[in-house]
Amino acid sequence: MGAETIRLTTAQAIIRWLANQFIEIDGEEIRLCGGGFGIFGHGNVTCLGEALYNHREELPLYRGQNEQSMGFAAAAYAKQWLRQRFMFCTASAGPGTSNLVTSAALAHANRLPMLMLCGDTYLSRLPDPVLQQMENFQDPTFGVNDAFKPVVRYWDRISHPAQVIQSLPAALATMLDPGDCGPAFLGLPQDVQGWTYDFPTVFFERKVHRIRRVAPDTDEVADAVALLTSARRPMIIAGGGVQYSRAVAELTAFAEAHKIPVVETIAGRANLLASHPLNIGPIGVTGSDSANAIAEKADVIVAVGTRLQDFTTGSWTAFDMSARFISLNAARFDAGKHRSLPVVGDAKRALEALGSAMVGYTAPADWVEFAQAQRKQWDGYVADNVALGNRPNSYAQAIGVVNALCDPRDRVVTASGGLPAEVTANWRTLSQGTVDVEFGYSCMGYEIAGGWGARIAQDEREPDKDTIVFVGDGAYLLLNSDIYSSVLTRKKLIVILLDNGGWAVINKLQNNTGNESFNCLIEDAPTIPEPFLVDFEAHAASMGATAETVANAAELGEAFKRAKASDKTYVICMKVEAYNSWTDQGHTWWECGTPHVSESAKVRAAHAEWESARTGQRRGV
Repeated sequence: MGAETIRLTTAQAIIRWLANQFIEIDGEEIRLCGGGFGIFGHGNVTCLGEALYNHREELPLYRGQNEQSMGFAAAAYAKQWLRQRFMFCTASAGPGTSNLVTSAALAHANRLPMLMLCGDTYLSRLPDPVLQQMENFQDPTFGVNDAFKPVVRYWDRISHPAQVIQSLPAALATMLDPGDCGPAFLGLPQDVQGWTYDFPTVFFERKVHRIRRVAPDTDEVADAVALLTSARRPMIIAGGGVQYSRAVAELTAFAEAHKIPVVETIAGRANLLASHPLNIGPIGVTGSDSANAIAEKADVIVAVGTRLQDFTTGSWTAFDMSARFISLNAARFDAGKHRSLPVVGDAKRALEALGSAMVGYTAPADWVEFAQAQRKQWDGYVADNVALGNRPNSYAQAIGVVNALCDPRDRVVTASGGLPAEVTANWRTLSQGTVDVEFGYSCMGYEIAGGWGARIAQDEREPDKDTIVFVGDGAYLLLNSDIYSSVLTRKKLIVILLDNGGWAVINKLQNNTGNESFNCLIEDAPTIPEPFLVDFEAHAASMGATAETVANAAELGEAFKRAKASDKTYVICMKVEAYNSWTDQGHTWWECGTPHVSESAKVRAAHAEWESARTGQRRGV
């Protein structure tokens, strides 16, 4: 007697299967896919749309305004859920789908799960060429959707309904794998979406997933212990992987047991509270003097859950040439960087394994005292930096005001431009896991869209807390439509819009490398004869938000109190100074290509000065 089957379209099978996937989190079984973001077009509305309608309760579909912002929102949702849950994005064939490429790249760079269900041209090719089809003259199988292959961890084009029986579990396994986590893409030809197949009913049975914790190899642990216990000046770099592994408690216990100073990456912000005595601050280009001071003296560095990108390492100038690295990472690819001694495995289990083998070892007291003294100096600098009146209309003052008034469990979201550096340096962590500074791909436009996605997730976990978005005027103008989305869906955001008249942080880099201000600030754009000011307050209000403009940080504080009391999205606009309001301490060198020849003496001088720091650059692999 044959197995029981059910006849479904390809689209119906995909959605029915997704609706029956669950995950166990803290002893509770919850649907693994939190729903999706969708914009319908001819490439996905008739078949996938029909399937989604029939599962609209189990998989709520949020109506996006822009495909790229949908992807950003999905990434932020996954980040808020610590990669334990994900959202799908569906877009039509052609430009709707290609708008998601940047979002996929962001999720890939940040190692975040996201499922893309995107329309594709007809497999039969009978109506070719169709609307929005990109024709390749040499290869008719090669289309727009192939552009996703470099920016996803799993890619498939469904050419027969039965393929989803294999492809869906494979895509999900990739998204849940701690070492290979990233976005998955399924191309869905418009005809195949509606084709039917007799699927085995067992394929749609409820399934509960658990994210595996890979134990590290005992020999790798032994090698790491031997090196670390020989250290006179050990240091821990805590990355975002600590939170994804839910290993903050283990990291804290390990550092406390062995008295090892901890510094944080941008993704690892909010691993430790600002008040923890072993938290020496953020490291790197957008870091702190305290963290960078110990980094340049450390002899053994334990990197936990970080890919060691250039803003963390100061383009590999932040450390002593002879320093040794131990990298604890679920991803083999990341664990072996720069001659690191790799410990491949789950951060929680790896820290526990190291700790149990290091009984009796503590870092020398003078090293810990040095690190803590550096942190005390940095705290003094930050306190002065954010104090009202010291840096009028600066990013730092705005950040300090909000930091002082927010709830400890409010979530802060920012990305791109000058704000990642300013938030990383000046925000004092009040509660673990409350900071999302997207600087893996540094995408302008992530801020508001990511805030919306984070708020959707936050409502599922802590609905009484706020999501606070810091955004500059440049990123706001690039992608602001999810203010409207947040109003429509009643997912309140508090948006702090800091207007410095253009792309001021790039203008700063332009000036620091000897170049004249050119095309970054609106006032310096040669094709703009008469600059005028955008009425951001009116613009935000036109999308349904409550909005107001304040003149300074003191007024911002009062407006923020009103925003906290409001029950809908609230946008506060404030002008900040473009040239002299930056945090000017805490930066390591950063490799930046500068002209080797120039007619400008300033450019030549800046190039020589920039290159002079290269002597301290590690030559790793």
